[in-house]
Amino acid sequence: MDGNRFSIHRMTLRAFDLSERGARAGKRSAQRRWERLRSRSFMIIQCAVTAGLAWLLASLLIGPRPFFSAVAAIITLGFSFGQRWRRALEVAAGVAVGVGIGDLFVHIFGTGTWQIILVCIIAMAIAVLLGAGNLMITQAGVQAIIAITLFPNPGAGVTRWLDALVGCGLALIVATIAPIGPIRRPGRLGAGFLQEVASTVRAAAASLRNDDPEAGDAVLERARRGEALLEDISDAADEGLAVVRNSPFLRGRRSEIRAFAGLYPPLDRLSRNLRVLARRSAVALWRDETVPLASVVLLEQLADVINFMAGELYEGRIPERARQRLLDVGQASTQVGLADSLSAIVVLAQTRSMIVDLLEVSGMSATDAREAIGELD
Repeated sequence: MDGNRFSIHRMTLRAFDLSERGARAGKRSAQRRWERLRSRSFMIIQCAVTAGLAWLLASLLIGPRPFFSAVAAIITLGFSFGQRWRRALEVAAGVAVGVGIGDLFVHIFGTGTWQIILVCIIAMAIAVLLGAGNLMITQAGVQAIIAITLFPNPGAGVTRWLDALVGCGLALIVATIAPIGPIRRPGRLGAGFLQEVASTVRAAAASLRNDDPEAGDAVLERARRGEALLEDISDAADEGLAVVRNSPFLRGRRSEIRAFAGLYPPLDRLSRNLRVLARRSAVALWRDETVPLASVVLLEQLADVINFMAGELYEGRIPERARQRLLDVGQASTQVGLADSLSAIVVLAQTRSMIVDLLEVSGMSATDAREAIGELD
């Protein structure tokens, strides 16, 4: 009887633990979706406004109901700043191929099931033979089908192609004069990433100072989650480079965006070293291996510097002013004696590796950053 009560109690606790974990996971998922919406709000508004203007312009220039002008504008802009010129050319060429073949086909063979199958094969095959990319191939097939189903009138094909040209052209104009938000975004994403790194390093130091194994596990999980932020930084850097490359108004910002794009490699290494540090801290806590207080203090000092660097990036500056503070922490790391446990040695080694990564973030070369951190005393 007591055994049954004990089992029921354990099951109840497990169910409560699972529900609590599920609630936390759901909250994190909602936060990620909200952040994703915030990061893409500029693109959503840009696509929507451009689509409406493309419809209005095509209505004035070509005629009523120019539905494909708005569609072409959205496809050309997409949700990335890169490859917009290529997308515009592929959309225009794909529409031309599909409309031309569809109009000719419906004039000779009419419309129906077998006609749809055959015209799609022919249009997409011709697009492939022309050396088209995936977008042009898809557009050729789609437009050929539209030509023989929704608009089985040879005269409507030319109008639809002109609609596409208006939409593509307006989208390229908008892309050319795009505001500088995409240039600032990599730095601000990098700032958010460094803030998360600083919080994780501080949490690792607290778990070691308080000898808390459960907190050590939470730090490891947090370090693993931070990796997802790096993908956004890489994408934002690529988009910023595409903006300054395509816009004559922003070419003077090339050196700035290249500097921010160069942050990704050291930030990626920083993330990897942080995960190793968090894993070894958790191992040390579970194995009851002592990590010297000097190493814990070093982590706390490093977290302060990382927070300062995050603020510099958020303001749009490469954090060169943090360099001396990093060098001071690096010099202090040379005075921390090697402990008896493997975990303590790994924690110290990873802390020093992170200092090198952060020196690169501050603008130093990899060679200079490694040489700036002296050997262990």
